[in-house]
Amino acid sequence: MTPLRFVLTPACLAVGLSIASLGAQAQTTKPPKVQLWMDVSTGTMAGMPEMDSLPGGGGLLGGLMGGGAQGRAGGGNTSYGNARAMSIMPPRVIDIALHNTLRPGVEASHAIPAGVRMGESLPLIPPRAQPTQTEPGEVPQEYQQHQPKGRILLYWGCGATVRAGQPRVIDLARAKPTDYAQAFAGRAVPDRGPRVGPAYALYPNERNQVSLSRDASLVGEHQVRGEGVPASMKFTLGAAQDLMPAIDLRTTGKPQDSMGTSWQPVRNARAYYLHAMSQNGDDLVMWSSAETPDTGMGLFDYLSPATIDRWLKERVLLQPETTQCAIPQGIFAGGGRDATPMLRMMAYGGESHIVHPPRPADPKAAWEPEWAVRVRVKSHTMAMLGEEMQGRRGGMGAAPAAASGGAYSSGMGGAPAGQQPAGEGGTDAGNVVNPVNLLRGIFGR
Repeated sequence: MTPLRFVLTPACLAVGLSIASLGAQAQTTKPPKVQLWMDVSTGTMAGMPEMDSLPGGGGLLGGLMGGGAQGRAGGGNTSYGNARAMSIMPPRVIDIALHNTLRPGVEASHAIPAGVRMGESLPLIPPRAQPTQTEPGEVPQEYQQHQPKGRILLYWGCGATVRAGQPRVIDLARAKPTDYAQAFAGRAVPDRGPRVGPAYALYPNERNQVSLSRDASLVGEHQVRGEGVPASMKFTLGAAQDLMPAIDLRTTGKPQDSMGTSWQPVRNARAYYLHAMSQNGDDLVMWSSAETPDTGMGLFDYLSPATIDRWLKERVLLQPETTQCAIPQGIFAGGGRDATPMLRMMAYGGESHIVHPPRPADPKAAWEPEWAVRVRVKSHTMAMLGEEMQGRRGGMGAAPAAASGGAYSSGMGGAPAGQQPAGEGGTDAGNVVNPVNLLRGIFGR
């Protein structure tokens, strides 16, 4: 999944980092001279142990899991932006973007604590030219050239049975291109990340491909060094800014039944969200744990604390104390064996802002920050729902739980990453649903 982007100028980003997080006052302020963004993500695939890579880039699974062209066999994440995607290879991703207005586009280094286990420092390097990204709500060009067919069937809410008034049906064959673009846009928030370009310095990059290990920790003192970077740019990260644990997700039931999902509480999670989809002929069936109908595409990203609080009140997101959610009976029963429902789950962490020097207590005093840092954390997982997982052991080490009715768990306690379990057999890619293929089916491709 390619990270979505929204155009923001450096000045707007500075305001977002400095003012929005600390509260607006009647005060003369200037944007920080140096800004650093850190996005940290933990991703896993339920039923499989953690994987750092797939041989040869992984093909279909590699693209679905964040590998392929953006990773090397046996290596780590080599492309900036995967922290915002649903990447699970490698399982832990850190994206760092530096914007130094004093020396834009100049290489720098980020000194890290020993607990990160990635050496003494990470190189921050200006990016290479990147292809144009698709904006939120846009329909890819290849789909715009074909009249879509089929329908989108939207279900929502946790519960064993389908609620009255569901599903909401979007008939794509009768809709205008703008209508189905809006249907897929749904609820979303503007991108508050950096609009990276030649003036930035990024990690990861082609020089350093080290991945975060399972026992890595970001807690401790960090420092950014480079031409024009203030010597004072040192900051300490605590437990709230550390990597979130992997989601230990367990699912039960078959597509014709009410399928159950349950999980252990995730440390530092502020909210949860689940979303499942599958293809039924030309129709795309979608379900989410929200109490409101939505395609849910815009929720798989970092959310600001204010957005999390608002959507918790609106019951779009599940409360942090929630540990289970049932999928209504039969909504995915019509797709057949080759349309295994794909479930995605998010655990939203916090967002921290560090600004130096801090805002003066005197609202009349001018404030000219030297530097600012923003850290965002999240955890996510994927699962293939239904009886297809029962008793299967794929070539990548899938280890379903020994339970009946298609039950399986995330396999967090299974074989170490890269170690094959007992038994033989390769991964049956034909039973893996690729969301891209789902959309291609809807749009007549």
